[in-house]
Amino acid sequence: MSRERLIDLIFEEGCIQFGHFILTSGKESNYYIDVKKLITNPEALGLIAELIIQKAKELGLDFNKVAGPELGAVPIATAVALKSGKPLLIVRKKKKEHGTGKQIEGEVKPGDKVLLVEDVTTTGGSVLRAAEVLREAGAKIVGVFVVVDREEGARENLEAKGLQLHPLILVSELFERRSKKSEP
Repeated sequence: MSRERLIDLIFEEGCIQFGHFILTSGKESNYYIDVKKLITNPEALGLIAELIIQKAKELGLDFNKVAGPELGAVPIATAVALKSGKPLLIVRKKKKEHGTGKQIEGEVKPGDKVLLVEDVTTTGGSVLRAAEVLREAGAKIVGVFVVVDREEGARENLEAKGLQLHPLILVSELFERRSKKSEP
């Protein structure tokens, strides 16, 4: 039931917008999934964390760190870290140009088993960049979880790099639900 509740919250929060959008991937789209709007709702954020942890357990994924690329995935990774009791890693888009010059906030040790989370995937570019940074630091990515997969190549692109994508919700499920609601 919690997955169904998450889908309900996506609609209740107005997270699907229609118009003309340029996505992070550079693709143009006539719709936008605003998971950042969703994760400002404490109920939704807690539910997302519970669903990720539950699915990771069901899949038998053993992890000792939780990571998210900035910006949208950071609250999700934080919620998963809090609920699982596992340390948090934040992957910056690029190395800091000041201070220590780190690209990863949090400690990564060689052999760390990392659960990588993301808000929305289209082609998977952002999560692939984060995975590469973590791998270069010696981490092993045990799974990639995303709230909504737009089903536009992310799964295939991640698999080509040896990563498994585990979406909580597929965009096709959202559109199917939307069309059912608009039927008389």
